[in-house]
Amino acid sequence: MTKLLKSSLIISYCAIISIMCLATVVEKFYGHTTIYSSWYFIAIWAVLALCGFTYMIRKQLFKRPFVFALHSALILILLGAIVSFFFGRQGSMHLRVNDVSSSLPFIVRLDSFSVTMYPGTQSPMDYSSFLSFIDNDGSITKATVSMNNIAEHNGYRFYQSAYDFDCRGSILAVSHDPWGIGITYTGYFLLFVAMCLLLILPNEGFRKALRNVSKLQLITLALLSSSLCHAEPKSIPADVADDLCNVCAYYNGRICPLQSVARDFTTKLYGKPSYMGMSAPQVFFGWFFFPSSWTSEPMIKVKSGDKSYISFDELSHRDNNTADDEKLNVIRMHLNGQLMNIYPYDDNGQFLWLNPGDNLPLDMPEDQWFFIKKSLDYMCELATMNDFDNLHTAVTKLRKYQHDYASDSLPSDARFKAELFYNSILFTRPLAMAMATLGILAFLFFVIRWAKGQPIPRYIYISLNVIVGTVTLYLLTTISLRGFIANHLPITNGYETMQFMALVSLILTLLLQRRFILVFPFGILLAGLTLMVSMFGESNPQITNLMPVLSSPLLSIHVCVIMISYSLLAFMMFNGLTAVVMEHLGMKQQSIMLYNISRMLLYPALFLLSAGIFIGAIWANQSWGRYWGWDPKEVWALITMMVYAIPLHHSIVPALAKPRGFHIFSIVAFLTVLMTYFGVNFLLGGMHSYAAS
Repeated sequence: MTKLLKSSLIISYCAIISIMCLATVVEKFYGHTTIYSSWYFIAIWAVLALCGFTYMIRKQLFKRPFVFALHSALILILLGAIVSFFFGRQGSMHLRVNDVSSSLPFIVRLDSFSVTMYPGTQSPMDYSSFLSFIDNDGSITKATVSMNNIAEHNGYRFYQSAYDFDCRGSILAVSHDPWGIGITYTGYFLLFVAMCLLLILPNEGFRKALRNVSKLQLITLALLSSSLCHAEPKSIPADVADDLCNVCAYYNGRICPLQSVARDFTTKLYGKPSYMGMSAPQVFFGWFFFPSSWTSEPMIKVKSGDKSYISFDELSHRDNNTADDEKLNVIRMHLNGQLMNIYPYDDNGQFLWLNPGDNLPLDMPEDQWFFIKKSLDYMCELATMNDFDNLHTAVTKLRKYQHDYASDSLPSDARFKAELFYNSILFTRPLAMAMATLGILAFLFFVIRWAKGQPIPRYIYISLNVIVGTVTLYLLTTISLRGFIANHLPITNGYETMQFMALVSLILTLLLQRRFILVFPFGILLAGLTLMVSMFGESNPQITNLMPVLSSPLLSIHVCVIMISYSLLAFMMFNGLTAVVMEHLGMKQQSIMLYNISRMLLYPALFLLSAGIFIGAIWANQSWGRYWGWDPKEVWALITMMVYAIPLHHSIVPALAKPRGFHIFSIVAFLTVLMTYFGVNFLLGGMHSYAAS
């Protein structure tokens, strides 16, 4: 009987993982799929839960109460999902202001609706529906529904979904799931408690692995102790360009220093924030003030053709791909002044940021109309005459104009200066390449010394500590500045999450160095690789206002926890690669040590990944009214969690209890992490694809 249960568990577990992998591909090529709601998929989950619970009883797992509680929590979460699927109801409700809906056991009325914009912009910060629930007895209950703020009445939950273009109507998502959510949340709570206790209790797997690492580290330390040139295009001096950038501009839905626009413009064209020794502001204003000197300059990085860089004139006379056409359009917009949205104007309550090429309102005061239309032309004239004193005076007048007409909407002096400083210290590209190179060299050096039984010189440890500490401080500074400027934790796109993961890997390096001899090369290499990945988006890493649905503290916790988990799993993968090489060289003692380190890392990595997934589910339930939507990233995160849970079950998969099998598993399993983060974003798409933008 036990053997049959074990076989049923393995078959159903592998079947679920295989079906989910297949379903994400089917959904990509054929659109919406019914696989997740099919009877056979639900039946396999039921078989897995039933066989798992029976196997737990037969193996008397209840004698280990917290291990039993953890597995019971997972079964409880599955039970809650099944109850929600069969008995929960979801729908939508469209209401105009003062309209009512009688589709529920009570009347719902939309009293009013409002959209809150980020100050001085047309970007929505939040939108709110003010509702009245009218019961059969005539009693009225007032409630407000906004993004990440739901309302409940008589077992029904209301979520803000969308709104009408005229801001006089609201679309609400409605959910009625009185039992499923309660059961599921109980399972989440039990799971969190059990995972925390299993990391603390001395006789459970994590603490045992930790003790093994300590013993082997002492043994290992004992063994080691015993053993082309052309004329530059024309521009203005750097200090003058910087002075011109000390004004605000409306860009990407937010108000920022014009310096940020200049930096993005230069990076988008050239791939770097400077060109031939000229800063981004110099390049930006060079194009604007002296276009004839720049249109023939081969500074535009292209992806097709026989040249890496070509000029605007060449680019505009050939067939281009989408990316090159985008660069062409950006230059044309800049030459027409469309990137210079630097003139605030209150148009009868609608706040606008205008540029000289806009069609200005007919009722605009004449002096204001003249200033918007002519001031940049005047500055251009002064620049061509090298009259920088009067140019500075003109910039001062422009700043005064902005403060007169938009003082309440402009960023504070501290936030403005922080962004200027942030733009001046971004060195991701050279830092990424230096860290990746150092990581490879350090790895080779450590392994060679280890293989020869030679200790690592103390000055190497000190030097690496200084380097890691310095880079950690740098990343902490840039990430903190970016968060302060954006006014939210900067982990909402691929660039930001990769920067955060690099920071996490370096912090883990500093924390684990005493227990793990190879942590320095692994940590430095991982930081370098993640920074290099962040460079994929560096041509466009603009700071943007947060989408309303992402304005939740649960998002920050969800991403932080999962990024820490991915960092630990990456360490395990590097461990596995090293151990396989060492086993081939006959260094079995070192391979066993790396095995114990990886097993120690597996517990917090898997528990953090599980916690991150379920925190994300709670966030989704608060935002959209459902805690699981079978989005490709959700599915692959679940696949990753299920794959990494396999080696914790020795009695079912004994081969993974051996060092060699575990190391090979760590290498292969990391492919699921790569698929979850990169494969889904770039191949499958879905609701979470913003994370790679």
